[in-house]
Amino acid sequence: MTSIPFLKDFDFEYGRCEQISPAVRRVIAPNPGPFTYTGTGVYIIGHGDVAVIDPGPFDPIHEASLDQALAGERVTHVFVTHHHLDHSPLAHPLAAKHGAQVYGFGAQSASPAGGEVRLEAGDDVGFRPDVEIEDGQVFSGPGWTLEALHTPGHTSNHVCYALKEENILFSGDHVMAWSTSVISPPDGHMGDYLRELARVRDRNFTRLWPTHGPAVEKPAEFVQAYIDHRLEREHQILDQLAAGPQCVPELVTAIYTHIDRRLHPAAAHSVLAHMIHLVETGRVECEGEPSLTSVFALGSQT
Repeated sequence: MTSIPFLKDFDFEYGRCEQISPAVRRVIAPNPGPFTYTGTGVYIIGHGDVAVIDPGPFDPIHEASLDQALAGERVTHVFVTHHHLDHSPLAHPLAAKHGAQVYGFGAQSASPAGGEVRLEAGDDVGFRPDVEIEDGQVFSGPGWTLEALHTPGHTSNHVCYALKEENILFSGDHVMAWSTSVISPPDGHMGDYLRELARVRDRNFTRLWPTHGPAVEKPAEFVQAYIDHRLEREHQILDQLAAGPQCVPELVTAIYTHIDRRLHPAAAHSVLAHMIHLVETGRVECEGEPSLTSVFALGSQT
């Protein structure tokens, strides 16, 4: 498999407001874990009249740190990349303090499935943005201009935000320096994800700032490694199916020989995402809708 040049080490302090570029500050919430890495990075864009991206979890200590970082300023826009419990719960409380509105893409296209086995922080099921935004929509304030990029894949309603003045992208969970992103059906979609990775790659951003972990340097090279990793996984699946029809658990056992078997249920969701994409492109066939229990075989387009 392609070796993705992950970067996991970076200096930070929980609750400290750090200036990471001329227009951007970051406050990291104290919610580390297997799904959030070191915690949720909240981005403050601009000075005076500011925008906030992914305010993070509803935690009193984190909320107090964010209030301190924003003292003397007015939040005009609260943006959310997607409504998982590590990203969106504090959005409406923060907006209410400043008389702002919350912006996001809207509802998921399918109900969440898989629970903890998806290796996710969980869905903020009650979240709704005040304003549903569109792909390509532009928002601005003093010294900052943000463009919304609808990037489905991790979730159907995932949005990244590009800061025009610095040619950087706030990539949410779409691309992260420390790990690959989880793609779990029915809301996650591998075909969408691969397409949107290519779109981000081709925008030639100077740097990506994910919600978790350090920045992604050399984004075009890094994102291409992300893409290559997924395409090689597809080739592994097709090679296994060349020996005969199989179901997802069988494929996981054959392919994921290097990981703890306790992680196999989570890996099965990723493999299912690949299977759905392979069925949609005619390279794999199955009876009925693809599922964890479907039997898959090579298709006519392989």
